[in-house]
Amino acid sequence: MRTTSYSQVKKQPLADQLMLAGLLGILGFFILAIAVWIGIQATYSGHIYPSVHIGGVDVSGLNPSQAGAKLTQAFDYPQHGRIFIQDGPQSWKVTPAELGLFLDPEASAQRAYQLGRGGNILEKLTTQLSNNRSPVNLAPVLVFDQRMAQNYLLKLAAQINKPLIETNLGLNGLDVVIRSGQTGREVDIQASLEKLSAQVQSLSDGVVPLVVKETPPLVGDVSAQADLARTILSQPLTLALPDDQPDKNKMGPWTIDQKTLAAMLNVEQVKSTDSKLSYQITLNSALLRTYLKNLAPNLDVAPQNAHFIFNDSTHKLEVIQSAVIGRDLDVEGTISAIKDQVVKGQHNIPLILTINKPPATDQTTGEELGITQLIHAETSYFYGSNAARVQNIKAAALRFLGVLVPPNSVFSMSDTLGSISLDNGYAEALIIANGRTIAGVGGGVCQVSTTFFREVFFSGFPIVQRYAHAYRVGYYEKVAGNHIDSRLAGLDATVYVPLVDFKFKNDTPYWLLMETYVNPASSSITWKFYSTSDGRQVSWDTTGPVNIVPAPDPIYKENPDLPKGKINQVDWAAEGADVTVTRSVTRDGSIIIKDTIQTHYQPWADIYEYGPGTENIPTPAPKNP
Repeated sequence: MRTTSYSQVKKQPLADQLMLAGLLGILGFFILAIAVWIGIQATYSGHIYPSVHIGGVDVSGLNPSQAGAKLTQAFDYPQHGRIFIQDGPQSWKVTPAELGLFLDPEASAQRAYQLGRGGNILEKLTTQLSNNRSPVNLAPVLVFDQRMAQNYLLKLAAQINKPLIETNLGLNGLDVVIRSGQTGREVDIQASLEKLSAQVQSLSDGVVPLVVKETPPLVGDVSAQADLARTILSQPLTLALPDDQPDKNKMGPWTIDQKTLAAMLNVEQVKSTDSKLSYQITLNSALLRTYLKNLAPNLDVAPQNAHFIFNDSTHKLEVIQSAVIGRDLDVEGTISAIKDQVVKGQHNIPLILTINKPPATDQTTGEELGITQLIHAETSYFYGSNAARVQNIKAAALRFLGVLVPPNSVFSMSDTLGSISLDNGYAEALIIANGRTIAGVGGGVCQVSTTFFREVFFSGFPIVQRYAHAYRVGYYEKVAGNHIDSRLAGLDATVYVPLVDFKFKNDTPYWLLMETYVNPASSSITWKFYSTSDGRQVSWDTTGPVNIVPAPDPIYKENPDLPKGKINQVDWAAEGADVTVTRSVTRDGSIIIKDTIQTHYQPWADIYEYGPGTENIPTPAPKNP
């Protein structure tokens, strides 16, 4: 125990000695460092510490003013640096100074001067000692005025920028004109400025590609469309009836000349699914429609039923006039065909027609129409008619030979009779017009209308419209043998196309065939109805002429067109009267039609015309009061 204690007591002074020595060493180091720092401070008072460079320029030991001057002289990058701004094959050489890069020598010198003078004594000393071991190269303080760089870029942009021009296809008369497109180019100032700033601030020469936004034309190559337009305008456009039309060689063709065709040509921009634009060559639908609508009336044909006669022996229909197959110009269909064919280079295009067959064609049978028997025939007589009147009766009656009346339809005599003119086979004969009997084209037609009216009346069909004559006409009350039957008074009808008409209704489910026959030898006209009888029966009665009014005294009028001494009778006397005719139509004992036909006839005077200077003109004797 004691030995151990002794040994420890003996070592205590040595440890204290070592600790004291360490403290003295540290103290000495600090004293030395302070001495060195004081020496450096004294040596570099107002000057830049050693081993300090700015941008590679040694400014050690210089005061800030000297350092700034040296730096200004030695650092020439802003003035002599080379920046190449590039746009494709074009480039522009420019110095950093032209782009707004400048050296700030005073700030750079102050930065070098402050190195090692910041912080506490230890930090300052450490920095100064470190600089002695390894030189410091500070970046110079630069000023970059981006406004100058931006202005420079704007000047370049004025040379580089190009507006977008779309490819254009158009017409100049008959010439197809193409204007080539141009890609739009615009310098992106901000993006280019960022690249330029990075380059000049790297303090090195280099190439800076401009950022340019390019917008190509939406319309690409239009040469194919231009060729199509030239093909369309290379020759006139010819329209014709299809080959199967019977009058193809009589009508047309119709030619649209190239000048008119050019006015119809549309050059339109269209957008594809990828948002690209292209040109579409077509013809203007509205202009084609106008052209075709003007053409249509000459092409349209109304369908017409075949005309038949009923063979009483075979009970079959025989065609006496073929049906007319109707047609209409399909304007919209033709427009589509034209537009489709012209883009294929076609210049001869058939018109598109809508074919309309009539209900009764040449192949239609009587069974199909319900025409199986004669249901009634009516005859009137025209004894004493001159040749002109007979000619007119024959011409008018022929218009109705073989004509069909559809079931449940109203038939107009005027519509079928058509124009009464010399061109249609009529002659001049006496007619009633404007309260007088005068010479006119078509005299005698009312013999036909009267016969027609009686045929309808005695067949039991509904009468829709009927007009009586102004006065009683002897022809219409004659029967076989040239006798007068006053019971026929009030059973006449007049027609004056197009103002006065006679109409009736075929109120059966069967077609009705009319046959008309004129026999000059017997001075008769016969009207026949063929159909299928539905069992209707007709009974009728008449008052005969009542309320008789005597004819007025004869009237004599001078006619300057007649020679002296010539007297012509131009009107014939007739008594005035009223007639009421009643009719009852029954079927299976039930009345289906009951009507009353009332007629008022005016009294009519004999009228004579004489030439100027004619003597001994009869004077009517005064009537007894």
